[in-house]
Amino acid sequence: MTPVPHERTPDRPAPARPHPQRTARHDELALAHLARPDRSRSVIPAVISLPRTQDEVGPRGPGAIYQNVDGRFEVLALINNPSEAAQLLRRDSARWALIVRDTLRPDGQPFAVGSVWTTSDYLIRPARTTAPAFAWAPAA
Repeated sequence: MTPVPHERTPDRPAPARPHPQRTARHDELALAHLARPDRSRSVIPAVISLPRTQDEVGPRGPGAIYQNVDGRFEVLALINNPSEAAQLLRRDSARWALIVRDTLRPDGQPFAVGSVWTTSDYLIRPARTTAPAFAWAPAA
C-alpha cells in the first residue's frame, strides 16, 4: 500500500512550505510603516461640522406647503430652540422641529416633525415672507 502524498513518512521528505519563512528583515519592513505614519493622506477631517439648520429645513418656513410620500403638509411653525425641539420630538439630539398639519386629511391635527428636506420633497407653496398677525400655539 502506497502512502497518500500528503502523509509524512520516513522515506519521503516533508514538502516545501508554501510560503517562505519570515526573516528579521521582513519583520523590519513590515513594522517600518508603523514607526513613521504618513499624515499627508489623512482621510479623517480635522473638524466635522454639522449641517446648518437652514440646510436641513430647506424652504419649509411658516406658511409653506410641501408634499412628499407621507402626504401634503402645511408648515405652521418652525422651532429653532434645541430644548423645545428635543421635547417636541422626544429626541435629545434634535436641533429644530416643524409643526405641520396634513392638508389631505379633513381632520388633520398639527404635529411635530424633524425630517430633513430631501430630493423626494417638493414645495407647493412658498413660505410667507411677513409675520402673521397671530401666532399658533399648542393647546395647554
